[in-house]
Amino acid sequence: MIVGIPKEIKEDEYRVAILPVGVEELVQRGHKVLVQAGAGLGSGIADHAYLQAGAELVASGEDIFGNADLVVKVKEPQASEFPSIRKGQAIFTYFHFAADRTLTEAMIASGASCLAYETLRDSQGRLPLLTPMSEVAGRMSIQEGAKYLERPQMGRGILLGGVPGVAPAHITILGGGIVGTNAARIAAGFKADVAILDVNLDRMRYLDDVMPPNVNVLFSDRYTIREQLRLADLVIGAVLIPGAKAPYLVRRDDLRLMKPGSVIIDVAIDQGGCVETSRPTTHKQPTYMIDDVLHYAVTNMPGAVGRTSTFALCNVTLPWIVQIAQSGVDRAINDSKPIRDALNIHRGQVTNEAVAQTFGLSCAA
Repeated sequence: MIVGIPKEIKEDEYRVAILPVGVEELVQRGHKVLVQAGAGLGSGIADHAYLQAGAELVASGEDIFGNADLVVKVKEPQASEFPSIRKGQAIFTYFHFAADRTLTEAMIASGASCLAYETLRDSQGRLPLLTPMSEVAGRMSIQEGAKYLERPQMGRGILLGGVPGVAPAHITILGGGIVGTNAARIAAGFKADVAILDVNLDRMRYLDDVMPPNVNVLFSDRYTIREQLRLADLVIGAVLIPGAKAPYLVRRDDLRLMKPGSVIIDVAIDQGGCVETSRPTTHKQPTYMIDDVLHYAVTNMPGAVGRTSTFALCNVTLPWIVQIAQSGVDRAINDSKPIRDALNIHRGQVTNEAVAQTFGLSCAA
C-alpha cells in the first residue's frame, strides 16, 4: 500500500502524522511511504530523518493525495485540499464532522473513506486516539487560562494560586473526562480552588477518590452550573459526546452571571463547543470578548506544542496505521470493530449515527 503523509496546512498547526520510526515500520512490511517535504519541521523532525527511515519525499500535498491509497493526517482536510481527495481513497485523521457541515458534505461528495481518530474505540470501549490530545488540551487549558486572566490580556488580573492572605482563583471545569481530569490536576497543582462537574456518578466517585482536597466534584445540572458561573474566574469547557456535537451547558444569558474579566476556555470547540457564545478561533487570534467575558476557543490547541503532541499522538496511531496498511482498508473495516467504529463516511455514505443525526442525513451503518 502507498501511505501518504502531507504537511498540515491548518493555521498554526505544527504536528505531523507520523514519526520516522513509523515510516520504518511500514517500509519494513513492504509498504511505500510518501512524506511531503517539510512536514515534520514544526515538530522538530527534519526531512533527512524520514529519508533515512525509508520514506520518499515529495514536493506538494497534491503529490500525496494524487498517489497515496491511505492518507494519514492530524487535522481535518482543509478546503484547499478537498479537490485533491479521490474516490476510493482512505483518509485517517481527526475529522470532528459534527462541528462542520461543509467538511461533511465535501467528504461525502469525494467518495473517500473517512476514518476518524476521535471515534475509534478499543476493546475496552476507550478512545485511545483521542486520549493523548485530550490530555494535552486539558493541561494547556489551565496554562492558557492563567495567561488570559492577566489584566494585560483583558482578564480579571487574578493569580491562579493567590498568595498568603489573598484567595486563589476559582476554576469551574465542565466535564470529568480526560480533558477535565487533566485540567483539574494542573489547576490543583497551582493551588487554585477547583470544581469539576459531571453527570456520571461512577466517574464522580472515582474523581472524588483521586483528586486532591482543593478539587470538589459536583453533579452537573442547570442550578449547579449557574451557581458555579457566579463563582468562577475561569471556566473550562470539557464536554465530549463521541462523534456528536457538544451540548450547550453555558447559554448566552448565563454570561451575565459571570464576573467581568472572567475567562472561558472552550476545549469542546472541536465538537462545536459547549458554550453557546463560543466560535472557532486560532492561535494567532485566540480570544474575543462578549459581555465582558473573555472567550478562548482555539480548535487545535495541541498544535501549539507540536513536538509534545506529535510524539504523544504517533505513539497511539501507529499500530492502527500498520493494521490498515497490512489488511487493506476494506478488510480492516470488516475485520476490526475499532476501525469500523472509526469509519464515519464510506464512499459517499455517512456511517456514523451521531454525524448523521447532527445533519439530518441517512446513516448506512
